[in-house]
Amino acid sequence: MNEKVGKKINWVSFLTKYAMVIALVVVFALFAFLTDGRLLYAQNMSNLMLQNGYVLVMACGMLLCILTGGNIDLSVGSVICMVGGIAAVLITNSGMNAYLTIVICLAVGLLVGIWQGYWIGYVRIPPFITTLGGMFIFRGIGRIVLDNRTVSIQDQSFLDFFTKYINIPGLDSNGQVWSALIIGVIVGVLVILSMFRTRRERAKHGYRQNSFLSDIFRTVVIAALIVVYSYLLSKYRGISVMLIWVLAVCLIYNFITSKTAFGRYFYAVGGNEKATQLSGINTNKIYFIAYANMGLLAGLCGLLNAARVGSVNGNTGNSFEMDAIGACFIGGASAYGGSGTIGGVVIGALLLGVINMGMSIMGMGDSIQQVVKGGVLLIAVIFDVVTSRKAGKN
Repeated sequence: MNEKVGKKINWVSFLTKYAMVIALVVVFALFAFLTDGRLLYAQNMSNLMLQNGYVLVMACGMLLCILTGGNIDLSVGSVICMVGGIAAVLITNSGMNAYLTIVICLAVGLLVGIWQGYWIGYVRIPPFITTLGGMFIFRGIGRIVLDNRTVSIQDQSFLDFFTKYINIPGLDSNGQVWSALIIGVIVGVLVILSMFRTRRERAKHGYRQNSFLSDIFRTVVIAALIVVYSYLLSKYRGISVMLIWVLAVCLIYNFITSKTAFGRYFYAVGGNEKATQLSGINTNKIYFIAYANMGLLAGLCGLLNAARVGSVNGNTGNSFEMDAIGACFIGGASAYGGSGTIGGVVIGALLLGVINMGMSIMGMGDSIQQVVKGGVLLIAVIFDVVTSRKAGKN
C-alpha cells in the first residue's frame, strides 16, 4: 500500500515539476496538426527564435526582478523604444559609426537601469510606481528623439552585427547550410558529456541525484531536439547571429542564477528579506543590481529589435514588458518571488512564441491572440499559487 502511495506521489511530483514542458510539447503538437504541418517549416522554425529573441533576453533580466519578491519592471518596452530611437537617429540622421552607436545605446540602457535601481533599492520607492513612471517618461523621450516619425536603419554593418546568418564558404551553399547541422551535433554531444560530468561530480561529493535512466533520457531528448532544430535551420539560412546573442545571454544568466553565490542572493531576498539582511547581505544592493541589469538588457533588446525590424517608431516596444513578464510566470517563476529558473523562462517564452506563430499561421487576429495569451498566463499563475499552498500545507 505504501509503495503505491509513494509511486502516486512521485508521479504527482513529476507532473508538477515538468508541467510547462508538457504543456509546450502538447501546444506544439496541437498547432503542428492544426496548421497541417506548416508550423514545422524550416523558415517558421528559424523565425520562432528570431521573433522571440527580445522576449528571451528581457525575460532573463525580468526574472531577477521577480525573484526579489514578485517585483516587475513596466518600463522596458519604453526603454526599447528610446534606445532603438537613439540608435536610428545617430546612425541614419547623424551618420555615426555603428559600433560606437551600439556602445552608446548600451550605456544609455544601463544608465536608465541605474536611475531606477537607485530609487527602488536605496530610496525604497515601490518598483511598480518607479517603473510605471519610467514607462511614461522613456516612451515620451523616445518619441521626442524620433520627432514622432518612423526612422529606418540601413547601415549594413549595424544590421549584420545582430541579424547576419553564419555562412562558411566551401561548406555552405544556398540549398543546404551544413555548418548549422554540424554545430547542432557538436552542441548535442556537449550536452550529453556535460550530464556525465555533472553526475560524476555529484557522486564524488556524495550529493543526492536523479536515477541514471532519468538523467540520460532527459539529456538525450534535449540533445535530439537541438540536432533536429539545427537540421531545420540548415534547410533555411542557417544560424543567425541574433540567435547566438540570445543563447549567450541565456547561458550567462543561467550560470549566474544556478552556479554562483551572488545569483542565490536574489532567491534569498525573495524568500525572506529580513533573514537575508541578518545574514549580512546588502539587500538594497541586490534590488539596485536587479534593475540596473534590467536596464542594460532592455538597451540590448532595443538594438536587437531595431536591427531585426530595420526601423523604429514611437510605438516600438509596446507591450514587450508584458511578454517578458508572461514568459517568466508561465515558465514557473513564483508570483511571490524567490523561485524561478532561466530554463523555465526559456520554456515560457517558447510557449508564447508557438502560440503566437501557430495562431498567425492559422490567420487568427490579434484580438484572439491576446485572449489566449492572457488565459495561458492566468492558468500558469493559478497553478503556481495552488501548488505553493499545497506545498505549504505538506
